Amino acid sequence: MKPAINISTNDILKLAFPAIIAGIAEPVISITDIAIIGNMENNSVDALAAVGLAGAFLSTVIWTLAQTKTSISSIVSKALGNNSLDKINDLIPQVIWINILMGIIIYAITAPLATFIFSLYSAKGDVLELTASYYQIRALGFPLTLSAFAIFGIFRGLQNTHWAMIASISGALVNVILDYLLVYGIEGVLDPLGLKGAAIASLIAQSTMLIIALFYFFRRTPFSLWIHKWTPHFLLGQHIKLTANFFLRTVAINVCIYLSYRYANSYGVEEAATHAILMNIWLFFSFFIDGFANAGNAIGGRLLGAGDRASLKYLAVKTNTFGVGVSIVLALLCALFYNYIGSWFTDDARVDALFVETFFIILIMQPINAVAFVYDGIFKGWGEAPYLRNLLLMVTLVIFVPVLLAFDYLGFELKAIWFAFFAWMIGRAAFLHFKFKKRLDKMV
Repeated sequence: MKPAINISTNDILKLAFPAIIAGIAEPVISITDIAIIGNMENNSVDALAAVGLAGAFLSTVIWTLAQTKTSISSIVSKALGNNSLDKINDLIPQVIWINILMGIIIYAITAPLATFIFSLYSAKGDVLELTASYYQIRALGFPLTLSAFAIFGIFRGLQNTHWAMIASISGALVNVILDYLLVYGIEGVLDPLGLKGAAIASLIAQSTMLIIALFYFFRRTPFSLWIHKWTPHFLLGQHIKLTANFFLRTVAINVCIYLSYRYANSYGVEEAATHAILMNIWLFFSFFIDGFANAGNAIGGRLLGAGDRASLKYLAVKTNTFGVGVSIVLALLCALFYNYIGSWFTDDARVDALFVETFFIILIMQPINAVAFVYDGIFKGWGEAPYLRNLLLMVTLVIFVPVLLAFDYLGFELKAIWFAFFAWMIGRAAFLHFKFKKRLDKMV
């Protein structure tokens, strides 16, 4: 008799589509900054390179520390699957306050060292100065973003991505409106603030997301921010261990991003500006497709907790099908406007030409990205942090770095960076696919 499937396509889509909207909010904020800054009248190329570099470092720190979102989502979804949510009541506030504290500490350490940090990326002169000043304002949002991410992880564990969607899209809309007003100013009312205005707009957007997330947290979940017991919860150690492993995994990802910006900056200011556009579009696509990974993350942990092999297999097939399908649609839409997209972000002819020469690599890698992200999400939901850590470290050292060095030596410059990312994603997708099949076989 064929095993019963205890989830439906509708269950997946109900989680995936809100997660897509929630996920793309952060890259929409960065893309808005780049589009508006890239079309300023003065110093637009330097400012564009600065926003891209600062945004990359912000993403590095946020992704690294926001792994608490993934680990708490895994714990909450498993507790939901075995009807033991009451046992984690004291864990939730401890996790959120730890995130807030981490955000404050990271700001206190990195903000004074901003110029030194960005000099390590080979930034120089005006680009270095603009990057540091932009970062020092944006980084004030670390505690806001990290606490919001922890709350989003709780929502996902509860199988709800709508609340995070509403918070994220509200923040993105606030950013788009304020970005335009603060960067360009209002004649006779507000002087143009340029790069500083973009940073302030992003900070206000992050505050908006947190306020809305807190509203749903207090009104719709059984948890609170009040720490009733100062003794560490018995699952806090598991949460920290998961977070530490996800942290190391993310360090490997950010080594790739760091190297990409270091090499791009070494090629020239125009190349650095072009890479900033390419990276932010790639991140936008990644977060878009990652909505299906988030559905796999939320549902996968619950199904593993229930020991439901048949439904897990169905989950993998469906999320991969949707992820690949959406990635192909995105790539085809961009292909239709291929020669015009670069000009949306910059009026510099050299940057636009470099963009046209390189963008095709990002488009053809999208279906591979989808497979890698979907399996990655399922494994996160299972709490398979050590395996994901080891895999990312391995493909970074064995695939990304050698491919980057080889193509750079051959003079491919920006293409060298993106061929390295392409090979890196192929490695991730292949290993995760075979590991998933092996894990499922053991559940027979």
